[in-house]
Order: sequence, then C-alpha cells, then structure tokens
Amino acid sequence: MNVQFKKGVLDLCVLALTAWEDRYGYELAVAISSKFEMAVGSVYPLLNRLTVEGYFSTYLRESPEGPPRKYYKLTPLGHSHLMELVSEWNTFTRAVNELIKDGVEQ
Repeated sequence: MNVQFKKGVLDLCVLALTAWEDRYGYELAVAISSKFEMAVGSVYPLLNRLTVEGYFSTYLRESPEGPPRKYYKLTPLGHSHLMELVSEWNTFTRAVNELIKDGVEQ
C-alpha cells in the first residue's frame, strides 16, 4: 500500500480505535497493522503528538504480562477532532471514488 496513503490516515485510525475504549500503544499498533502493513513503532510518536495536542489523556494500568501499560483515553477535544476527521474523510473518499468512477469506469 502507498506509504503516503497510510501516513495520511493514521491519525484517523488511532483516534477511531479509541472512540469507545481506552487502548495502549501496542494494542493500537497491532489493530492497525492487522488491516495494513505498518511498523509497530510508528504509532508511538503519533500517540505522543496527539497527547501533546490535547486529544488524549494517559494513565498507567497494571498488566498481567509485565510492566504497567500506558493507556490512551480520548479527551472531549479528541472526540471533536475525530468527528471532524471522519467528516473530512467521508467527503474526501466520496470525491476520490467519483473521480475514479468517472475516469476508470467509462
């Protein structure tokens, strides 16, 4: 898959996966990489940036399999940002699909 496609959609994927439940970084990376190829380590700088921007709060939770895990919780600002991104994504993909249909399926 095109690297630029993936880079452009990672914020949306991470925010969407945390919409209903708090998640830890590795869990998010595995969920995303199950849908398209992505280096597991690429999610951590993204999570850090989204946290600094106020879209996530974080907390530690004990893990039965080792050290405590850092969980990411979507803030109200993060939820608003997610809804904006979903709207933009839907508009964008609808337009691209129309262009593909017009160009390829004539």
